[in-house]
Amino acid sequence: MADTREYDVIVVGAGNAAMCAALAAREHGVSVVVLECAPHGEHGGNSTFTAGAMRVAYNSVDDLVALMPDLTESEIANTDFGIYSEDMFFDDMARVTQNRTDPDMVELLVRRSHATMKWMRDKGVRFAPIYGRQAFKVDGKFKFWGGLTVEAWGGGPGLVEALHASAKREGIDILFETRALSLIADDDGVRGVRVREKGKSRDIHGKAVILASGGFQANAEWRTRYLGPNWDLAKVRGTRFNTGAGHQMAMAIGARPTGNWSGCHAVGWDRNAPEHGDLAVGDGFQKHSYPFGIMVNATGQRFVDEGADFRNYTYAKYGRVILNQPGQFAWQIFDQKVAHLLRDEYRIRQVTKVQADTLEELSRKLDDVDPAGFMATVTAYNAAVTTEVPFNPNVKDGRTTRGLLVPKSNWANTLDQPPYLAFAVTCGITFTFGGIKITPAGEVVSVDETPIPNLYAAGELVGGLFYFNYPGGTGLMAGSVFGRLAGDSAGANISAARTS
Repeated sequence: MADTREYDVIVVGAGNAAMCAALAAREHGVSVVVLECAPHGEHGGNSTFTAGAMRVAYNSVDDLVALMPDLTESEIANTDFGIYSEDMFFDDMARVTQNRTDPDMVELLVRRSHATMKWMRDKGVRFAPIYGRQAFKVDGKFKFWGGLTVEAWGGGPGLVEALHASAKREGIDILFETRALSLIADDDGVRGVRVREKGKSRDIHGKAVILASGGFQANAEWRTRYLGPNWDLAKVRGTRFNTGAGHQMAMAIGARPTGNWSGCHAVGWDRNAPEHGDLAVGDGFQKHSYPFGIMVNATGQRFVDEGADFRNYTYAKYGRVILNQPGQFAWQIFDQKVAHLLRDEYRIRQVTKVQADTLEELSRKLDDVDPAGFMATVTAYNAAVTTEVPFNPNVKDGRTTRGLLVPKSNWANTLDQPPYLAFAVTCGITFTFGGIKITPAGEVVSVDETPIPNLYAAGELVGGLFYFNYPGGTGLMAGSVFGRLAGDSAGANISAARTS
């Protein structure tokens, strides 16, 4: 272990939260190193696999222009962006987490969302409206829905590359294929990280360590231990490197676990997708247009209210529901009335899809589904749709069903215009909700409820923000907010110590 190196701040991880932490710390004139266990090309953790959506509070188009100065006058004139106030953001976080979200954390998330994105813009990250996934054209004008309006230019890969380019400009070292093994700590706090860099073990010493190494979703044993039976069978949407190493290192020196350790973000994902994310496909295996159709399980029965709310507020919890079905799969069914509303991910080459000109023919093409059960379900569903209520994909239109054991609350359309389309999905886990407790300054809290000196955390590794579910686009926003917070705190404390 003679090979050692020293920095002021050591950041474990190289995704959105980690890079925001590194950039914020560097603003204080301290030296920073980023440890990335993945090789270059697979770097960036889960952030690289996302579509880049970021939920931000805004009160006017001017607030959005501050983030997206590239918006043209015609885009502004032809788009109804609406507003998404801080109060609306607070309400969504409270509602989808069943009022369990930590009030101090959600306060930081919401209040700092716009300023953090403006800061990222100044660091070279570009943003654009999510026209393709969050807006429908009505009467010649795009209308956004669900409180989600902005994405990083180039999606998750574009976000990661912009942050890494900024880090390079700022003189931040990034070490690839460097796995953090354990924290170097004593009674006075954390002193560095023991790593294995390209097969060689050594110590890197530092005045502060920021853990931003993601959740434990790529660890099948931990998924089963904490999330429960069958979770070892889930597909992993993102990186194969997020195995809970940061959690383990922190808890090994006494960090307090907190949050929803039995909960996670999990979605409908192509049934035949690979076991881990594929960067060539990215987010394309997701299948999120289910509000406009129905989902059936192996018995041919519907099992969830597909139209309970906008996709943004249900997709992150419906993966668990699909996992709990017989065989851990479902089929999404659509007809031609809504085919034009299906998101781009339904048109990729790597898709598990069948098509038929009659419902009877479709019933025989749905692998592992009982045809008679499916036909009975569709017959009952078609008869229950309130066709007298107008269909409107931009609002919760109240076009519901009557008399069904499992209702469909909005966007209920009869299945009667062939050809019929069906897509097979299973559970794809995105990230886990359980994590480490932090203070409002981003410091890691010990089991004794005191900050562990010199240790900070951000991103998916932090617990207490999400329970049961989450509003779409909040994960990246939280990573940015708390990453910047942790880096700013670490850098400011080191800088202050030098001048005192």
